[in-house]
Amino acid sequence: MSSLYTRSKEYTRSRKAQSDSPPSSPSPIAKTLRHERLSRLEAATNPTTASDSSSYSDRASSRSSAYTRRENRLAALSSRAEEESNRDYKKLYESALSENQKLKSKLQEAQLELADIKSKLEKAAQKQEKTSDRSSMLEMEKREKRALERKLSEMEEEMKILTELKSDNQRLKDENGALIRVISKLSK
Repeated sequence: MSSLYTRSKEYTRSRKAQSDSPPSSPSPIAKTLRHERLSRLEAATNPTTASDSSSYSDRASSRSSAYTRRENRLAALSSRAEEESNRDYKKLYESALSENQKLKSKLQEAQLELADIKSKLEKAAQKQEKTSDRSSMLEMEKREKRALERKLSEMEEEMKILTELKSDNQRLKDENGALIRVISKLSK
């Protein structure tokens, strides 16, 4: 029961809301039909006498001429609006076309810039590889240099030892010769 009550309340609210809203303006065709109905209704309700029929015909002709004038004005306005909208469409099309051209040129510039940046990036990567290769080469050269320096210092040590040995050998030869002379003098 309560749901029926709430439904009827909602229905009355929607009906009130519809009646509160102003009516939408009728289309030109609806206006023409209403005008024709009103004209027929007036013709049927009024008795036609000679004086009334002339005034009625005057009123009807003035109404129809006013109506045709109004229709002509509306047609002119709609044709102007149509022309303006066509112009607007043409302007919109032209502006969209120019916008597209600008965007295409920006896109081409961006693509060229991208290609340039890619080439620079590749060059930098190659330099990095060369640098890493160079650094690895430098590291190898440093190791070889250290190894050669160690060998050089070892050889220098050996050279010192050899010179000492030579000098010792020479000294021993000299001593041996002296001893041989002493022994030969003693044996004579």
